[in-house]
Amino acid sequence: MSKPSASPSPAQRVQVLHKQIEHANYRYHVLDDPEIPDAEYDALMRELEALEAANPDLIVPDSPTRRVGARALGGFAEVRHALPMLSLSNAFEQDGENERERYREVAEFERRIEQTLARRNPVFSVEPKLDGLAISLRYENGVFVQGATRGDGETGEDVTANLRTVRAIPLRLRGEGWPRVLEVRGEVIMLRKDFEAFNAHALQHGEKPLANPRNGAAGSLRQLDPAITARRKLSFYAYAVGAVEGGELPDTHSKTLQKLREWGFPVSAEVDVAEGFDGLIDYFKRIGAKRERLPYDIDGVVYKLDDYAGQRSMGFVARAPRWAIAHKFPAQEQSTTVDAIEIQIGRTGAATPVARLAPVQVAGVTVTNATLHNADQVARLDVRVGDTVIVRRAGDVIPEVVRVILERRPATTHPWQMPTHCPVCDSALVREEGEAAWRCSGGLICPAQRKEAVIHFASRRAMDIEGIGERFVDALVDFGYVHTPADLYKLKLEHFLEMKQRADERDGTVPETVKAGKIATKWAENLVEAIEASKKTTLARFLYALGIVHIGESTAKTLASWLGRLEWVRSMPAAILRELPDIGGEVAGSIAAFFRQEGNCAVVDALLDEGIVLSDEADPSPRLHQTLSLALLLEDAGINGIGRRNAELLATHFPSISKLHAAGSAHWVTAGLPQNATLSLDDALADDGRRAGLQEAEHAMHRLLAATPNASAEEALPLSGQTAVLTGTLSGMGRDEAKEKLEALGAKVAGSVSKKTSFVVAGEAAGSKLDKAQELGVEVWDEARLLDLFKRHGV
Repeated sequence: MSKPSASPSPAQRVQVLHKQIEHANYRYHVLDDPEIPDAEYDALMRELEALEAANPDLIVPDSPTRRVGARALGGFAEVRHALPMLSLSNAFEQDGENERERYREVAEFERRIEQTLARRNPVFSVEPKLDGLAISLRYENGVFVQGATRGDGETGEDVTANLRTVRAIPLRLRGEGWPRVLEVRGEVIMLRKDFEAFNAHALQHGEKPLANPRNGAAGSLRQLDPAITARRKLSFYAYAVGAVEGGELPDTHSKTLQKLREWGFPVSAEVDVAEGFDGLIDYFKRIGAKRERLPYDIDGVVYKLDDYAGQRSMGFVARAPRWAIAHKFPAQEQSTTVDAIEIQIGRTGAATPVARLAPVQVAGVTVTNATLHNADQVARLDVRVGDTVIVRRAGDVIPEVVRVILERRPATTHPWQMPTHCPVCDSALVREEGEAAWRCSGGLICPAQRKEAVIHFASRRAMDIEGIGERFVDALVDFGYVHTPADLYKLKLEHFLEMKQRADERDGTVPETVKAGKIATKWAENLVEAIEASKKTTLARFLYALGIVHIGESTAKTLASWLGRLEWVRSMPAAILRELPDIGGEVAGSIAAFFRQEGNCAVVDALLDEGIVLSDEADPSPRLHQTLSLALLLEDAGINGIGRRNAELLATHFPSISKLHAAGSAHWVTAGLPQNATLSLDDALADDGRRAGLQEAEHAMHRLLAATPNASAEEALPLSGQTAVLTGTLSGMGRDEAKEKLEALGAKVAGSVSKKTSFVVAGEAAGSKLDKAQELGVEVWDEARLLDLFKRHGV
């Protein structure tokens, strides 16, 4: 029987901790690529501090507890700080029944100051602990001459050129009374909005996003090319002074910060003063409560004894002042392992990869799941089942995976692949070209989307079922009365009464009148009547009510006015739909994908079977004869070299896709097609799938045009081709009604005024749109003229 391995001696453990901490320092301070979360680093440092306190003979001069960070390396000149830039001791929340036990490190810090200075409730300057890169700025005679990073506290890197690009840093001091030499310490940070804007731009252009704002600030400031730093928006907040020559500062830290503001330095608006332990904890709680509303990331607060005389009396320990301490919030980052990666379907059908994690405490909450956002993010991070990952949680935001610790990856892991079908309803998962998100295409049948689909279907701009709001939909779905929008039309009075009774019993809100046997029914009768009334609607409203991704009211009206009937909308391939005005490839693909799903079609059929009547269905618009052609299908097929001229050339010589394919490349060249276009067309038609798609579109086009009357059969609408804008309040009707009537007369109703606007209808209290119309010389109508138009045309 083998003996259990002996625990390492204190000396052995100290050596291991030295290596781990120094490696973490190098990754964090020099490479700007941290390998472990802050909480893990803090735990290593606290363990080393405890071992050295218990074994003073193990303390060596190069211990991490004697240093602040790793020495500065790289392509920047070294700068030796006139006064060391030391770090602060940290205080963390502990277990305890009262505040002095939970915050006992803060209590001990404050108690030592009281005892040393013989002063009750000392005054502190208090401020948020910004999460960025600490720097020192040197001013001589009021002019910025040098800026350096903290580095190891004694020596930093000269990043003057880069700091000059940070607009928040004054190049010349304002006001008067500043010392001849003044060193100002502070933090370079990236505000959250600037971080998000940078990452959005990076993702849009296929570039690597930043891991977090802190990395963004550090990495930007340490670019060897200042032009790169200038393109990244950085901010700066001052929080202290260093060396001072040829002048004097106020006698307290808080007054010095006021002076720095006067001289042109940004100082956090959250800086304050507090008295004694109670004041410190009140500030800690106050900043913690508003943490997520601040424009920047913080990881705690800092307490500094306010008066400088008291600071000098307290002095320093080896690596930190005795008169200041950083009170850290619970860690927002931790490491854990990925047990599985699953797909979560949202209310609108978005398919989001979610990492199932080994439970870990992050920011005081046990985290077992973390979002991976989308498939592209999984690929960028290369997250795999079995990986050790860094998880971040900020406030109430769902935890997210920040990065993978590749050094801990098991050899047996495999790259993750997006599934092809929805895990809830088994409909196909689709991804539109250029989009990051995948979506479940079973919008009307997917249980995960059920409530959202029903709420949207019943909304005022859709089927307009008055009274069917989110509260009723929740109960109808939860109790199994409604599975798809078609089930709304099967509901009877007794179903609503039964649903209400069950909901009240579940929620413990049964009215006293009901307990007494008096049951109100009028509300339920109104709902039944509203559902019945909604059966007669327009094609545009019905299409919008189906909740097809990207199909808003305007697109629904375009489909209705051009195709006329539901059957044409649901049977047209994307290649035909995208030729309609204002419907591009992405929208056309979404419509076609929706109607390819058998489940969606079954619900549409069920709605029609329940008696829904589309009162305005008509023949397709005669304008289709001028819009659709074989040449247009070829031009928009995405074949290199086949633009409008070559497409028309081919359509003239070869009147169908079949004849074009049968003719072959030699005949195309004879007809005048250039060689490069010939090669591309040959490749496209040799692909069975692409050729079949073109033939399907061609056949659909011929069917549609055969059912479309000639242009002479349609009277030109009076406002065809015109664009109108409504502004102000109309007394005779609502804006929505006026918009519908204008569209019925052929106008397009826009939301803003431009040179392309035909006329603006100005009601009472018309605002900036009227001003813009007058500025551009656009015709302005009053309400009387609008009403006269509607009267003359009977709308």
